Amino acid sequence: MSEPVITEPAGWINLPDVSEKLGVSISKVNQMLKDGDLLAVRRDGIRLVPAELVANATVLKHLPGILTLLRDAGYNDEEAFGWLYEADPGLGGNAATALGGDLAREVKRRAQALGF
Repeated sequence: MSEPVITEPAGWINLPDVSEKLGVSISKVNQMLKDGDLLAVRRDGIRLVPAELVANATVLKHLPGILTLLRDAGYNDEEAFGWLYEADPGLGGNAATALGGDLAREVKRRAQALGF
């Protein structure tokens, strides 16, 4: 079986920039990460958030629920990132980009199935 192909996010946002974009304190961003409302992974020693996960001035609507489902299935942040960014033509690219569109329910259904 071949390794899954992980696509790269369109861009990365550091935590201070996430704070500014969301209009909240850096402490609130850290709390969102701790609570599982947002996902950050380390790249070159710096915690970064994939740009697609922060739409306009909010976190994608379904992201906290998806992250909860992934954590309940035993995924850590790196594994959750891999799942969200695994190439999937059926989702128009990957689960992360599909979350912002009409396929969000399909992404949620697939995440729910991981628990079984």
